[in-house]
Amino acid sequence: MTHGALGLLGLGMRAGSVVVGSAGVRAALRRDELALVILAGDRSRRTEEKVLRLVEARGVAWVEGPSADALGRALGRSPVQTVGVRDTQLAAGIRAQAAHDDGPR
Repeated sequence: MTHGALGLLGLGMRAGSVVVGSAGVRAALRRDELALVILAGDRSRRTEEKVLRLVEARGVAWVEGPSADALGRALGRSPVQTVGVRDTQLAAGIRAQAAHDDGPR
């Protein structure tokens, strides 16, 4: 995930278009509120299983982000394993930026 994508994510956080943390992301997925999910590269196996199951069931795109520490820093928080993006245009911008690294899933 590029610095540009992390910058967009930070803007989304300030705009209130981002959900932070596994519990919040899972709840938002159940309500069909998310256009994109970002999983930290060093996420726990438990987080991956719980979140990816819902991501796949809901047909939501996801990308692998940087470490939980780097992801949290980009959002002005402590380490974060999972982030959800509500805004479809923001999600598209992040996916386009992320495609420069290893691409969306």
